[in-house]
Amino acid sequence: MAWRCSGSSNAGLVANLWTHGLITEPLVKEAFLKVDRRHYAPAMPYQDSPQSIGYDATISAPHMHASAIENVLSRLLPSDASPAPRVLDVGSGSGYLTHIFAELVGDRGLVVGLEHIRELRALGEANMRKSPDGSRLLDEGRAKFVVGDGRLGWKEPARPGEEQFGQQWDVIHVGAAAKEVHAPLLEQLKAPGCMFIPVDDDATGWDQSVWRIEKDEEGNVTRKKLFGVRYVPLTDPPKR
Repeated sequence: MAWRCSGSSNAGLVANLWTHGLITEPLVKEAFLKVDRRHYAPAMPYQDSPQSIGYDATISAPHMHASAIENVLSRLLPSDASPAPRVLDVGSGSGYLTHIFAELVGDRGLVVGLEHIRELRALGEANMRKSPDGSRLLDEGRAKFVVGDGRLGWKEPARPGEEQFGQQWDVIHVGAAAKEVHAPLLEQLKAPGCMFIPVDDDATGWDQSVWRIEKDEEGNVTRKKLFGVRYVPLTDPPKR
C-alpha cells in the first residue's frame, strides 16, 4: 500500500488512508484530520512517502504512522482500566505522531516525545505549536518533548493525584530501528501494555521488521512480527 495514499490536501490524504484500509477506526480518522501534516513535513506534505527533516532523521510515510496507531489503539484510548493512558514516543522527530497520540489519549492522558537530538526535540515542539490545538495540548500538559537516549526509555513521574496509575507506559512507540528490543523499554511497558518497534533482523541493519509486543495483566510478553520496513537506526546521541 506504500506510496498509494497520497492526496492534494490533508483531508484527501486521510481519505485515501481510510479507503485503502490503513485507517479503520473513526476516532483515528478524526485525529488524523485534526493534525495537518503540512505543519510537520518540510515539502510535499500530503505525499505518502518518508521525508528528511535533517540530522539524519525522517518523518515516516503517513501509511506507517497510520499502521502504528492502529496497532497500539487497544492500549491508547482511555478506558475504565486505564483512564489516563501514558504514551512514550521514542524518536519523536517532527512531532507529527506525538501530536496524533495526544489527540487520542483523552483529557487525562500524557504523551512524551523523546529525542536524543536537542534540535529535533525543539523542532517537534515548534511544529506542534503551529496549530491552536497543538499549542493547547502542550499548554495543558497532555504532550511534552524531552531529550534523552531512547534505548533507555524515559522515567516520567506520575502526575499529582494519579500515582495509582503508575509510572510505566501503556504504549511505547519507537520511530527508529533498534538493534534489539532494549530491556529498559520492555521493563517500562505497563502490564497490560503494547509496544510498536522496528528491529534489525540481522547484524547488517539492512533487513528490518516491525514487531508488535504485548504485555498482559500478569506480565507475560508476546511478540508478533508485522512486516518488513526501512527505518533510520536508533543510534547513540551525538557527542557535544
